[in-house]
Order: sequence, then C-alpha cells, then structure tokens
Amino acid sequence: MEHVFSAEIVQAIVKTVLLLNGILFGAAYFVLMERRVAAWIQDRHGPNRVGLPLSLLRRNWKDVSLFGLGQPMVDGLKMILKEEYTPGQVDRRLYLLAPVVIMAAALAAFAVIPFGDCLPPIAIFGDEPIQLVAAPECDVGVIYVFALSSIAVYGVILGGWASNSKYSFLGGLRASAQMIAYELPLGLGLLGVVLATGSLRLDEIIRHQAEHGWCAFLQPLGFMVFLVAAFAEAGRLPFDLPEAEQELVGGYHTEYAGMKLVLFLTAEFIHMITASFLIVILFLGGWHLWGMSAAAEPTWLGAGLRCAVLMAKIFGVVFFFMLVRWSWPRFRFDQLMSLAWKVMLPLGLVNLLAVAILEELQHPEMLGSWFQRTFGEGTMLMEILVGWGVAVIALLAVALIGPLITDNRPRHDLRPNAIDRQI
Repeated sequence: MEHVFSAEIVQAIVKTVLLLNGILFGAAYFVLMERRVAAWIQDRHGPNRVGLPLSLLRRNWKDVSLFGLGQPMVDGLKMILKEEYTPGQVDRRLYLLAPVVIMAAALAAFAVIPFGDCLPPIAIFGDEPIQLVAAPECDVGVIYVFALSSIAVYGVILGGWASNSKYSFLGGLRASAQMIAYELPLGLGLLGVVLATGSLRLDEIIRHQAEHGWCAFLQPLGFMVFLVAAFAEAGRLPFDLPEAEQELVGGYHTEYAGMKLVLFLTAEFIHMITASFLIVILFLGGWHLWGMSAAAEPTWLGAGLRCAVLMAKIFGVVFFFMLVRWSWPRFRFDQLMSLAWKVMLPLGLVNLLAVAILEELQHPEMLGSWFQRTFGEGTMLMEILVGWGVAVIALLAVALIGPLITDNRPRHDLRPNAIDRQI
C-alpha cells in the first residue's frame, strides 16, 4: 500500500513539473509564433536575428538565423532584469496579489485537461496505464475548468482597482463586464456538449465523440457560440477592449512593469492555450481522428500518434486565434456588449434547447426505438442535419431581427453638456 501511494505521489509530481514547464515554455514560443504570424500578415520581417544558441552559429554561417528561435529567451531575460518599480499611489498588497491570482488560475486549469491517451505501464509508477493528465479520474473536470476561468476576473479587477489609476480602473471595469457577460454564452455552448455526451469528464467527452461524431458537426451553433465567447474570455482581438491601448494606455495593467507585467501577459497567452484545448476537446474530437481505432491495450505508438493528433489540432486553433487577431479590427465596447447579450446569449439558449429536445426524443422511453428503426446507422447524419438546420434558422432570425448596419458616424446633434454637466 505504501509503495502504491508513493508511486502515485511520484507520478503526480512528475506530471506537474512537466506540465508547468511545458505550458510556460509553450507560452514563450507562442509569443514568437504570433510575432511571426503578424509579420507574415502585414508583409514585413518578424524576429529573425537571434538564433539558437543565440548568435553563436552566426559566426560560422552568416545566413543562418534559425528563425529567431532565441528571441523568447532574450525577451525573458530582458523582463527579468527590468527594474521592479511599484508606484507610490497603489494598494501594495492587492497590487502584488493581482498578477499572482490571474497566473495561478490560468495554470491550475490544466490540472484536469488531458494531453493524450493512456501510456503503457512503467515499472517505477506501478502496473496501471499512465493517464496523460495531472489529476486523473476527475468527474467534474468541465466544472473545474469553468470555475477557474471565472476566478481570472478577480485578478483583473484587483489589478485595476489596486493601481489607483483612472486608466487602470476603467480597464478593470471593462474587463470584468466583458468577461462576466461572455461567461454566459460560453457556459451555454458548454452545456450543449455535456448534455449530448452525458459526462463532465473531458476524456469521456472525447471517447463519446469518437463513437458518435464530433460535436462541431453535430452542434455547429453551439460551436460558434463557444468559439466567439472563448475569444472574448481570452481578451483577444477583436475583443481586447480591456486593454485598448489607443483609449486606455494599457488597460488594467497600465501601472505594472517587469515580472509583474510578464505574469499578466503570460496568463493572457495561457488563457488562449486553455481555450484552444477546450475547443479541440469539446468540439473537435480531442485526440480522435478518423481511421485511428481505439486499441484494446495502450501502446507507445498509439499514445504517441494520439498525442500528435491532439497537438496538431491545438496548433491549428492557436494559429486561427492569431490569424483573427491580426486580421480583424477591434469592436466598439457597446457593440461588444450588444453582441454578448443580444446575439450570443439567445443563440446559446436556442442551441441548448435544440440539443435538449433532440436528446429527449432519442431516449429509449420516448422515440429512441423509433429513431433506431427508421434511421438505423443514419442517426448521426440525422443529428447533423438537425444541428445545421437549427444553426441556419437561428442565424437568419438574429440577422433579420437585429440591426443589420451599425451607424458609427459621430452624433453632431448631441450637446456634451446635455449629457454630462461636468464636461
């Protein structure tokens, strides 16, 4: 018993160390990837001077820069050596606590996110297959991730309030309003998947999609709602109103510098990575790919292939995040909030209602046997057609009911002192 207990502790420690280092390393190089994507979209050169190891290879091969792969290390060293300046007007305790809260919440969410299928047993860790997740057998993994993503709001509010600056305070207000508003459609898109799969465990959701089809095809409306809400929750363009450099200097972290600022910026990238994992796991089948059958016993080759498939999907979604950021302009704040309450929330409710009705009709005590006799193997095709039909009808209804054109012209008929006598 003591041997098993110690093996589980060692396995948990190894997983945690590898997970934290992998996330932080990945976030650093995703910054480089984004700078290269931005340069490609804007038709210019990105980071391409610092190779690996730094500039040593360039002494012998002047044309070799290795794509600027040493740039994240140089940037990290620069931030470490920057002066840790704390403004005199801040609430020091809350000011220091804010980046820690948002960073801790971003890292802790990965405890229940699987990075692949099971590995074969390793003698030092016991006789059981090794699950590629830091906290295996978590029956409420979806709720855990959703709860920790909500905690990030407190870090943003603390940063804006504790800075005792009007720019930071306005950025904190914007961020909290935006994140709270888009948590509702995010949860509705999530509930559709949970209702269809009947599980809150992320690995079970992947296995259900491998047997019944990916949720992105079965619930296209829920996928769209979740995708848009994930962009807003991560604070990425066109939803980066909490920062809005042109309006608020730097948003809720205007007064931060050095490693404290690094924690905020790294947490932003980790939120994007978390959103990519959730999009892939909940809607794109996780590590499942057509033609890859589930093996009776875990093998190193099968586990490696499934992990590679999952990582390829993650990179694809992250690239899409970056592509959108450097292609679309920023929303106006009232447009952003209108999109949340008047478009995303009704669409999320429609998707949840449609999934609930379809699942109830397919229950054996309702019309489940009739569905099996009528459609047989074509049940999944029927669900796809219903899902896409609901999505098209709902999107058309929103487009016809809501305003098709947003007037951005200035209102010359309004007098400022009639709106606010302090102006």
